[in-house]
Amino acid sequence: MPSAPKFLQPQARADVERPRLDLSGPLLARALESLVAGTEAQGGIEQWIDALKLKSRMFQQALEPFVNGDPEAQLPLDSFASLCAFMASVRRRVGPFLEEPAYGEMVTAITALPAGARDASNTNDRLEAFCGRFPQDRRHRWVRDLAAEILHNVDPERYPLMCRWVWDRKANTGVIREIWFDDQVDNITSNVPDGYGTYLVLREELSQYLTDNGVFRDVLWYVDLLCAKIYADYISAQGGVYLRADFSAPGDPMEHTRRLLGLDGVRASSGRTRLKAISGEAYVIEDSNLVEDNHLLD
Repeated sequence: MPSAPKFLQPQARADVERPRLDLSGPLLARALESLVAGTEAQGGIEQWIDALKLKSRMFQQALEPFVNGDPEAQLPLDSFASLCAFMASVRRRVGPFLEEPAYGEMVTAITALPAGARDASNTNDRLEAFCGRFPQDRRHRWVRDLAAEILHNVDPERYPLMCRWVWDRKANTGVIREIWFDDQVDNITSNVPDGYGTYLVLREELSQYLTDNGVFRDVLWYVDLLCAKIYADYISAQGGVYLRADFSAPGDPMEHTRRLLGLDGVRASSGRTRLKAISGEAYVIEDSNLVEDNHLLD
């Protein structure tokens, strides 16, 4: 595919490994058609894009001071808990870190992550350093998703969506596998790396595909929605066998998409979130404007 529009390309490109991705046009066409049909039945795709923009603004409001190097910046627990509600794989497992001293140690890692984020060439090193502050076992694989969500939502133009469901090389699963141009994809193990460059190339390829098909506004957010719908359809096709703990059986065709993107995190009627403390008590978002503005909440 041709290169992505210039505005979608990050300023720092040096030393970034850019693998070739052989993506299937017919599979992308099917996914885009599924996305448009699913969102039309629920207020239209613009409503979903507005929700993603709102989520990004939440992260920026809470974490932008750390990007700017403000020595007085703080991250209160209530603010972080509000963000966690919008990260599906994080909110189920972060509970033990919401109490001291673990919370303070996690905040130290979080505040260091955005520092220097305007230079994307060292993204892989910063992700590795962030994850290295946590136990290195399967129970803490969500930490990578936390870092990916922070970078993407604080600076969505510079950092594409890099969650494990987009591509997980170790598990050989993700969006890339579902749209790979190979009839034998189910029988092979992909060697595509899962570094920053891979996610960047994926976004460029999908952005070009979308513009070729008439999408010229909010392309960044269309890419996120398309990726989520691709993997959501995979989950649905598996009957909920995979990732059942995170993504239960859908009641509508967009349920998995909503959950992957964290847009199901708050109940609009009460402000109660899907994030729970160790005690099992659900956190509540007190900001009524935030709850009312997110039209995709329950």
